[in-house]
Amino acid sequence: MKSPSKGAHSVNGTKRGYTIQAVVRAASILNAFQSTSEVLDLRDVAARVGLHKATTFRLLETLVETHLLERAGKQGYRCCIQPARTKRFRIGYGSQTSLLPFTATVSDSLVVAANAANVDLMVLNNGLSPRIALQNADAFVSEKVDLVIDSQINIGVAAQIAVKFSEARIPFIALDIPHPGAIYFGADNYKAGRIAGRHLARWSAKNWKSGPEQIMLLGVDAAGPLLNARLTGVLDGINEVSTFGHNIPAHHYDTKGGQFEATLDIVRRHIRRRRPERALIGAVNDSTALAALQAFREAGIERACAIAGQDGSLAAREEMRRTSSRLICSVAYFPESYGERVIRLALDVLKHKPVPPAVFVQHELLTAQNVDKVYPNDTWMKSPPERL
Repeated sequence: MKSPSKGAHSVNGTKRGYTIQAVVRAASILNAFQSTSEVLDLRDVAARVGLHKATTFRLLETLVETHLLERAGKQGYRCCIQPARTKRFRIGYGSQTSLLPFTATVSDSLVVAANAANVDLMVLNNGLSPRIALQNADAFVSEKVDLVIDSQINIGVAAQIAVKFSEARIPFIALDIPHPGAIYFGADNYKAGRIAGRHLARWSAKNWKSGPEQIMLLGVDAAGPLLNARLTGVLDGINEVSTFGHNIPAHHYDTKGGQFEATLDIVRRHIRRRRPERALIGAVNDSTALAALQAFREAGIERACAIAGQDGSLAAREEMRRTSSRLICSVAYFPESYGERVIRLALDVLKHKPVPPAVFVQHELLTAQNVDKVYPNDTWMKSPPERL
């Protein structure tokens, strides 16, 4: 019997004399791509397969010629077939709500990122309801998803949701509201609040000689102290820059999940009762900030307020571009970038890579002075493309 050729490939520990090394190398290059959306350059592929760059280049070009790979840009390559070894993970995503612009943007970015990573994303809407959030958790367990990304604000059911996933041995990532046993991804709420509070105080010192006579804090009590830490940060930021914060009344209101209509009604009633003359307003998100602004505007006393939002939403950015608007700032969280980062974090968890217990997003103060610099493409995004 003819002995296996030198350098023959091993399958299950057995030398196979009929293995063709060129085919093995070509297959290793195809398997270097984790999905059909991943783009790699020559250096990346050579490093992953452990071949010399010259050999890798010849193989890449051959695979392009045979339509198994395609060029992506000047130096990149993309795989045209789904590698058989790649596991298609199924991830459950519990969206907080479709009513808030911020969470809608997060959802859109997650869907795009999951598709690009060849992840099957099962999307359910928690609808700002603790009952529905619990039902959705049961659905994810029943469907045996590999991991859950949960965005729900009702801290009262956080422990129950955590137990469901723990007993099912399903890892999960909590967006914006920490949950027991979950990896946290989202805002550093207190830090974001302090950024806004400091700007409110500086604006007040510059524009109101007599200083503010009241502070309004628009929160979401269902989320407990975690989301409302933004408002604690607002107060501390005001006091850090000025001395008036300790000496004027602060009025805290629950906005029923941070929704526009509920906040509008609350602020209207506050205006009728308190007749504010110089009110600093710290809002838990941009929806409540814009609702407060509308209430003051309706009453004809817009100049009696100065409002700080949170999220850096498109609507808030448009408002800050209006001349003399009293939405004087918002803290940007860049929800459009959530998807790629969260899906990457989820895949690291599923591949048993080390991950931190908390991943915080970037925060940046947006004002009328810098909004065009931070978001230069807003006008382009709103305008329909010209016909060619």
